[in-house]
Amino acid sequence: MPPIRNKNEKNLAEQEGRMLLAISDLKNGKISSVYQAAIIYNIPRTTLYDRGITCQMGTRSRQTWITPRHSLVREMANYLLSQRGNQQVGEKWVYNLIQRRPEIESKFSRKYNYERAKCEDPKLIQEYFDRVREVISKYGILPEDIYNFDETGFAMGLCATAKVITGSDRYARPKLLQPGNREWVTAIEAINSTGWALPSYIIFKQRNILG
Repeated sequence: MPPIRNKNEKNLAEQEGRMLLAISDLKNGKISSVYQAAIIYNIPRTTLYDRGITCQMGTRSRQTWITPRHSLVREMANYLLSQRGNQQVGEKWVYNLIQRRPEIESKFSRKYNYERAKCEDPKLIQEYFDRVREVISKYGILPEDIYNFDETGFAMGLCATAKVITGSDRYARPKLLQPGNREWVTAIEAINSTGWALPSYIIFKQRNILG
């Protein structure tokens, strides 16, 4: 008669299997972060760290946030050179640096609200995700029971820019007539952690029916 494992041994074996799958997906690039792997496979994030899986979130965030101006890059280079002597970089040094390094490029910056930027700082929002992880572990919440809801509003009668067929001898951009309807509609959508989405919920303008 085969040996019967107790419940704890069975749970540990199942968790170990999920752990191996999570590590495999992280190394193969199927999952981009340790936090995401912990949620999908319902395993402790700290255990993944113990297995040598490092968090890539901070590194990628720093690469995204470090966007200095050309003048600052030149100043940093001159500072490093000043530690060795009195040399300074040339006028086109920053341009040549960008040409030599295919992983970086020069782009026009755009305005970004400071309060909104703080909401994307991993150091500031990490506490929130830690609390979410604790609640998930405490109550045994499965990924398929975790939903994200979002809503958006749009005007029914506004047409977006689109490609149309017109005569080749026509130089001006063709016009697309807009319907006269200016009512706003709200769409609410929800999707869970496994990728399954609920049907969209559309809310139209209120109508009063006189009895």
